[in-house]
Amino acid sequence: MRGERLDFLADNPLYTKRFAWFVGRRCRSSTIKDVAKELNLHWGAVKELDKAYMRVQLERAGRPGPKAIGIDEISIRKGYTYRIVVSDLIRGRPIWFGGKDRSEASMNQFYDWLGPNKARGIRLAVMDMWKPFRTATNAHAPQAAILFDKFHVMRHLNDALDKVRKAEYARLSAPAAT
Repeated sequence: MRGERLDFLADNPLYTKRFAWFVGRRCRSSTIKDVAKELNLHWGAVKELDKAYMRVQLERAGRPGPKAIGIDEISIRKGYTYRIVVSDLIRGRPIWFGGKDRSEASMNQFYDWLGPNKARGIRLAVMDMWKPFRTATNAHAPQAAILFDKFHVMRHLNDALDKVRKAEYARLSAPAAT
């Protein structure tokens, strides 16, 4: 049996592309739950139509060529489950979300997705002092200046000062050898 391809249908054969586009546009300003209620659809159907709409938007936008990026991780659930978020700092928007954790291999996935030509265009990378981020950035964008955020620099300095204070206190508090 052979099926006929109908170009006006969306990926889901129950809806037209025009309707999928409408749902996607509505989801830009409303929640999926609100759009589902408004259109009398199951929220799962609205979510799938919105994801299809977003895929088309990403294809249209193309792969970015950022000059300044911000790298951070977000926790997606309890138990140290992280994903990496990379943002274009000039445009002020996220450009990549992924990886399976916050490892160097996951960070390399971003640079693989971006490609070597666009990675060479990065001039500044802002991140915390997490070594896998720094290592991957140095490997894929060695021309980029790395700027650590002030919070993490101060935390590391305070940890180092505490270590010195404790060592000195222990040394001075120890009984004198005779």
